[in-house]
Amino acid sequence: MSDMIDGPAGERADIVIAGAGYVGLTTAVAIADAAPHLSIVVVDAAPEGVWRKDERASAVAAAAIRMLERLQIWDAVRDEAQPITEMIVTDSRTADPVRPVFLTFGGEAKPGEPFAHMLPNVALNQALRERAEALGISIRQSVAVAGIEPGMASIGVRLADGGTIAARLLIACDGVRSKIRDMAGISTVHWDYGQSGIVATVAHERPHEGRAEEHFLPSGPFAILPLKGNRSSLVWTEPTREAERLVASDDLLFEMELERRFGHKLGALTVEGGRRAFPLGLTLARDFVRPRIALAGDAAHGIHPIAGQGLNLGFKDAAALAQTIVEAERLGLDIGALDVLETYQRWRRFDTLQMGITTDVLNRLFSNDSRLLRAARSFGLSLVDRAPPLKEFFIGQAAGLTKGPSPRLLQGEPI
Repeated sequence: MSDMIDGPAGERADIVIAGAGYVGLTTAVAIADAAPHLSIVVVDAAPEGVWRKDERASAVAAAAIRMLERLQIWDAVRDEAQPITEMIVTDSRTADPVRPVFLTFGGEAKPGEPFAHMLPNVALNQALRERAEALGISIRQSVAVAGIEPGMASIGVRLADGGTIAARLLIACDGVRSKIRDMAGISTVHWDYGQSGIVATVAHERPHEGRAEEHFLPSGPFAILPLKGNRSSLVWTEPTREAERLVASDDLLFEMELERRFGHKLGALTVEGGRRAFPLGLTLARDFVRPRIALAGDAAHGIHPIAGQGLNLGFKDAAALAQTIVEAERLGLDIGALDVLETYQRWRRFDTLQMGITTDVLNRLFSNDSRLLRAARSFGLSLVDRAPPLKEFFIGQAAGLTKGPSPRLLQGEPI
């Protein structure tokens, strides 16, 4: 461990990360991989093993996969990952007998490189934890951050179990309702969409052939995302009251409503495991940093899942923050100093704001049954479908391979 300056009595570390989800663990691994002399402690309020009960899957963009390959994580999850070979978009009503396809995307960002893979959350978390352990990162479950005491040269992190850690930097990856963000006095812009996203896994008779589908229905988008085998992951948006009713209904009613939206092209459907509904809103932190504190992932931004980019925004945060910290350390700078952390904030804030606004506009544009807007949407989607340069641009966005400065890890390069 590098030398620590005076701080509160108790344990010392270079970096404390609050939150052992994908963003927190990826940030820890990325820093430790490039700067193994930095000591890192990850604390998480969730009970030990609760992550193993997560039945969801996530879309991981090509740029994030390049980072996971560089960090020696991708090989551990490759066999669980389902490439998305095609993406189709429809705009219709639930009762429409035919849903015309307005937009079709090929599934490759570059030849031989799918723009995204679907990956079970448990597999990704397991691989990140194993890599973190191999790098000597300490992960402590059932330990919440109860208070913070920012100082000139260190930050005191008070834990709910009575322990304290004096750190050079505290990274908050503790979710959209971040307690550390509140402790740091960072305000947010927030509004509720009055919608909830129902998440479930469905088995079906026929193969999906790697096709993802996004049906824009009046109540909200209904996304079908391919998993390994004859299985798909659903993200089904409904007004919150309707979503709660559907989740609480019996299996027969739920599957009948599901079939109305999913259709019959993949044969008989069976819901696997449980189903849950998550409230949807937009939350953007007004600042991503304070002296000795940085926000990443959902603690910095929570967006609508309409574009499937929430997790990938978090991976971008992890790559940018790790590069900022490691480069500052190599130059002998204070990794918790505000001027260092503002480099990370400048890197990530505009991209986050842009994606938040984009998903907000898309949700408001498509989650309605206005005849005028339906006509405009249909025209716009058809126009994009006939314009290869526009389609290439959108595929690049979905893959995370955008033009402009990008963290080295997202290019598959070491920090």
